[in-house]
Amino acid sequence: MNHNDTFELHEFLKQNPRIAVAFSGGVDSSYLLYSAKAAGCDVRAYFIKSQFQPRFELEDATRMADSIGVPLTVVAFDALDDPNIAKNPPDRCYYCKTAILSKLREHAAADGYDVLCDGTNADDDESGRPGMRALREQGVISPLRGCRLTKSRIRRLSEQAGLFTHDKPSYACLATRIPADTVITASDLERIERAEDALRGMGFLDVRVRLVPPDGAMIQVTQEQWEAAASQRAGILAAMRSDFGSVTLDMNTR
Repeated sequence: MNHNDTFELHEFLKQNPRIAVAFSGGVDSSYLLYSAKAAGCDVRAYFIKSQFQPRFELEDATRMADSIGVPLTVVAFDALDDPNIAKNPPDRCYYCKTAILSKLREHAAADGYDVLCDGTNADDDESGRPGMRALREQGVISPLRGCRLTKSRIRRLSEQAGLFTHDKPSYACLATRIPADTVITASDLERIERAEDALRGMGFLDVRVRLVPPDGAMIQVTQEQWEAAASQRAGILAAMRSDFGSVTLDMNTR
């Protein structure tokens, strides 16, 4: 572990006292937002709201921004209006991230913020992640990655800071539940969100419901919760029956 990483982050924030943060309400961007506020920066959070973000993410983002006293701007984005995104090619994330970051940059610039940062950390691997290319092309700075802060380190620092996100499971957008080259529809996203909400309500906090076209669903839980999922088979089927013709539990645990 590099114990100079937090010092380097503080130095970055001192050198950039006015920043906008592309904010998801997750572990990494929450810690970046907290750090910027603690360093005395003039910082504003920007949350993108599209069909790909479930309601709880906006709720978490709002709660976090309020708790540390940072203004939050919610930016609406119709992801399915862009055919490059809706067609869901293997590099969909590139097109989506490019559109989102361009939109956030416009809003931030209109508010007088020229520096846009995001929460990418040192564990995020550039290989096979087209969204990382979009970050570079859009000129977005990733201070946590630049200061070599890993996810586990960020979680520990977040816990020390009293941030409720410190143990929040990592989350990928709802579009990742749909196989590449399967057209993304609002109705599929909605039924996936309903199913994941129901499963979280049953105690499965780190869960994915993946679409198995045309009408099936595959549930993925952590190894620690696999037996619990199997034992609650009847309840899970009851919760998902109206949205999916078949439901399976993936034995390759998350």
